[in-house]
Amino acid sequence: MSRRYITATEERQIIERANRLCEYCRSSMDYSAQPFVIDHIIPIAEGGKTDLENLAFSCGGCNGHKYTKIQALDPVSREVVSLYNPRQQNWRDNFVWSDDFLQVVGLTAIARATINALQLNRSGVLNMRRLLLMAGLHPPIDK
Repeated sequence: MSRRYITATEERQIIERANRLCEYCRSSMDYSAQPFVIDHIIPIAEGGKTDLENLAFSCGGCNGHKYTKIQALDPVSREVVSLYNPRQQNWRDNFVWSDDFLQVVGLTAIARATINALQLNRSGVLNMRRLLLMAGLHPPIDK
C-alpha cells in the first residue's frame, strides 16, 4: 500500500493549529535551531493514518525521541501508559510549567511518561527556554 503525502495546505493547517509550537515540548519554530516536522501521532507502522486527526507539529528533538513509540512507563505509578495525544487531550490538562517556567511538569501519568519518553526537558530545550524567558518570549501563550 502506498503512503499518502501531506499536502502543502495540510502542512499549513497543522502549523497554524499548533500556533507554530511543538505540540509536545511547546518549543517555537520561530526560535529553534532544529527543524520541525509533521509527526504521525499513531505511527504508520502501528496502523496510523496520514490525516489531520493523526498529525501533530513536532520539533525534531521530540519527533526523534518519539520515533514509533505510542506508550511509555510512568515513573510514578510504574505503569505503561499511552503517550500524550495532542488531538485527543489538552496540553494544559496534562502539563504545567515549573515555577521558574523552564521545565515541563507532568500532572498525569500520560504526561509524566511523555516527558520521559520524549525528553521534553532536554538541555538544549532548557537553554532555549531560559534565553526566551529573559527576552520575554517564554512561556508561549496559547491562542
